[in-house]
Amino acid sequence: MIIQTRYHGETAIHEEEILSFENGLPGFLNEKKFAILPLSEDSPFLVLQSVSTEELAFIVTSPFLFFKDYEFDLDEATTEMLELESTEDVEVIVLLTIEEPFEKTTANLKAPVIVNRKNKLAKQVILQDAAYQTKHLIGGA
Repeated sequence: MIIQTRYHGETAIHEEEILSFENGLPGFLNEKKFAILPLSEDSPFLVLQSVSTEELAFIVTSPFLFFKDYEFDLDEATTEMLELESTEDVEVIVLLTIEEPFEKTTANLKAPVIVNRKNKLAKQVILQDAAYQTKHLIGGA
């Protein structure tokens, strides 16, 4: 399938790679299908690209690359909704706010995106842990 993307123009993706957000994303409740694309070769950053809206794309990354001690417990409702059976099925990504200079770029550790690697169900969760905020400097990790 061919989609129009914000950063890569026209891009081919496989149907089985599409993530399904049953409830959309906060602020984008009607956006339910996204693809994860590399930002560039050998980059730790990825693009969470809407399949239907070319301009809607978020720069994301694995939080564990920058925040080694990042951890949280998923609530039972999220585990059931995503049909998670094992911790090996879980992928965690966080949305970044890119700033100039790049050292001021922040990660939203308060609201990670949880992906079931097996069935491609995904959800952005809001953590109740007060230790995490929406803006953590990735350069200061």
